[in-house]
Amino acid sequence: MYKRILIATDGSELASRAVSHGIKLAKLAKAPVSVVTVTDSWSPFEMAHDYDRGKEDPIGNYEAVMSAAAKNILDNAGEVAKSQNVDCALIHVADKRPAEGIVATAEEVGADLIVMASHGRRNIDRLLLGSQANEVVTHSKVPVLIVR
Repeated sequence: MYKRILIATDGSELASRAVSHGIKLAKLAKAPVSVVTVTDSWSPFEMAHDYDRGKEDPIGNYEAVMSAAAKNILDNAGEVAKSQNVDCALIHVADKRPAEGIVATAEEVGADLIVMASHGRRNIDRLLLGSQANEVVTHSKVPVLIVR
């Protein structure tokens, strides 16, 4: 059925459901998984604001915080995979928009399915906030399984 599954997570409770579901599916399919988390680029406005407030090396601090958060998210997903005896690669993509990083990673690892969560925003919230899941579905060359 599937030969490699990519699971995208941001560490949220909803994304954790997608991680669990994707790993269970991988176990049934006897397929390895890659778990990816993507961290956005730093905002020049926020960095300038932090610098003006006296914070030293705001860019370095941001990158360190994002790297630590990504490690925590990936370690948690790795533990779930390990508990199910599923082969798992952990990937942190830094400085990208989430949808862009997810689609690119799927291509790089040769995934034939992407599993991710959707917050299910509708109407004006979706227009204002955008939908990473919608972008992934729109741009992915492989099927996308949305977990809610």
